[in-house]
Amino acid sequence: MVNKKARGKRGKTRSKLKNKTGKASVNEILRPFDNGAKVQVNIRADQHSGMPAAIYHGSFGVVKGKQGSAYRVAVKKGNLENTLIVHGIHLKEQGGKTK
Repeated sequence: MVNKKARGKRGKTRSKLKNKTGKASVNEILRPFDNGAKVQVNIRADQHSGMPAAIYHGSFGVVKGKQGSAYRVAVKKGNLENTLIVHGIHLKEQGGKTK
């Protein structure tokens, strides 16, 4: 019998999710985003709450609303539009403006 390799949520992501940014500040954790804001999904490996799947790392989307302390973000992959529920620490506003 052959054992199958486990491929979980963070499988094959050693270089993609390497922590290169240092510790998160309180302002980064509590940063608000408005509805309709264009954001980029940048996964922080040291913050596990609200982490999206690694396939969405680097993709752009639009904030559709808030769900608890996380945000609903519409992201296009190919022709499909997927809705992610992502904590604000994993989002970066496009254009460099933060409020």
